[in-house]
Amino acid sequence: MLAITREVAPSIVDCELTHLERQPIDFTKAQKQHKEYCAALSRLGLKVISLPHLSLPDGVFVEDPAVVVDEIALINKLGALARRAETPSLAEELAKHRELMWMDGNGTLDGGDVLRVDKNIFVGLSGRTNKEGFRQLAEVMEPFGYKAVEAKVEGCLHFKTACSFIGRHTVLINPQWVNKATFADYETLAVDPSEPGAANALLIGDTVLCSQAFPRTLDLMMKKGFSVEALDNSELLKAESGMTCSSLIFKSRLA
Repeated sequence: MLAITREVAPSIVDCELTHLERQPIDFTKAQKQHKEYCAALSRLGLKVISLPHLSLPDGVFVEDPAVVVDEIALINKLGALARRAETPSLAEELAKHRELMWMDGNGTLDGGDVLRVDKNIFVGLSGRTNKEGFRQLAEVMEPFGYKAVEAKVEGCLHFKTACSFIGRHTVLINPQWVNKATFADYETLAVDPSEPGAANALLIGDTVLCSQAFPRTLDLMMKKGFSVEALDNSELLKAESGMTCSSLIFKSRLA
């Protein structure tokens, strides 16, 4: 398994924000936390490909510009106009690993709105992803046997801010932001109500990477028997991010 990441840029202090009030971001601390994140990915068995930072504030969030499956990589048209300059260098790296397909026209889609569980690809319509973006993704993925499922999300930036797959046929969700019925074919585990942002977690093998900012939800998962590792991502949380945002994970062609 490969993980593409990108170094944090000093300009992250000017990141895009939609639902959070702007807070000062400690760049040095953010760098340290990101390095610890990459070290955790490596420790859990991933080969980490680290791209140099861009001058763009949100460039570290490599999840958004592309959706990668075993067969191809779809290069998205990002919902935030200011972020579209992030795409070319990421596409250049992805071209070494996958055939590329490109979104066009009026479709917009952020990878943070796309949750893949086996052959099901759930796509949340948000302020960054529209119906045309969903349609194009569904059209691209269908020939490879993937079923795209349209969903709704409200109250947060991205669909995966509100839900993430944590293994054992289970989706971690914030039911205030996404309808539990979206995952009728799966078990769901609701975050602690006092920790609305806790639903974004990253499954690697049998380990769920979570933010240590949400100890009650972490405890809920542990009591359910999930193997959980908590990381400090306090500075990147201020940039409206989560555990999945800073990596793009997929199988190597040699796997």
